[in-house]
Formats: sequence, C-alpha cells, structure tokens
Amino acid sequence: MRSRMSPGSQEVRVGSRLDVGTVAMLRPRLHEAVESGDGDMIVDLSDLEMIDSAGLGVLVGTHRRALRAGRRLVLRGVPPRVMRVLAITRLHRVLRVELPVAAVA
Repeated sequence: MRSRMSPGSQEVRVGSRLDVGTVAMLRPRLHEAVESGDGDMIVDLSDLEMIDSAGLGVLVGTHRRALRAGRRLVLRGVPPRVMRVLAITRLHRVLRVELPVAAVA
C-alpha cells in the first residue's frame, strides 16, 4: 500500500490482493490514513486482482470511519471484476466509485 497526499485529498494505492490474508496488515494503515489526512480519501484499486468478503468489510469499515471523520472515501480505478462484486453485493450504492473519464463522456 502506497499513500500520497495532495491539496484537498489523499490517495492510497492498494496492492493486488484485498483478502483475508492481507486485511490484518491493510486495515490499520487505511484507518491511520483516514485519521491523518483531510478531504477526500481516494483508494486506488487499479492493481487489485483479488477481493473477498474480508476485503469488502475493510472497505466498508474504512468508509464508515471516513464519514465519522468528516471525510469521503472514493474508490478509483476499480477493475471490472471488482466492480461486478460491488454490484452483486450492492456496495456500489454505499461506496462512492469514481467513474473513468471515458465512461462519463
């Protein structure tokens, strides 16, 4: 996980897996990022290949923590496979997903 701050937002890039094997390491880093920044917290999922229910739980928990901190969690670069999982679980209605510029045009 890599983090980058810019005016009005903070970007965190997640690796290739967000599952039961990685959430124990990733959860505290995401929570720390929420607490240490301001503005939108952008989670870049463009490298994500695998997500399971534990990974979804971390995203929902981070979303809730961000709301309590007066921030907004935004998912960027969501791969189609992961977007299908978000749609099936209806989390695309809860979590803010940034659409690619080509999809908006």
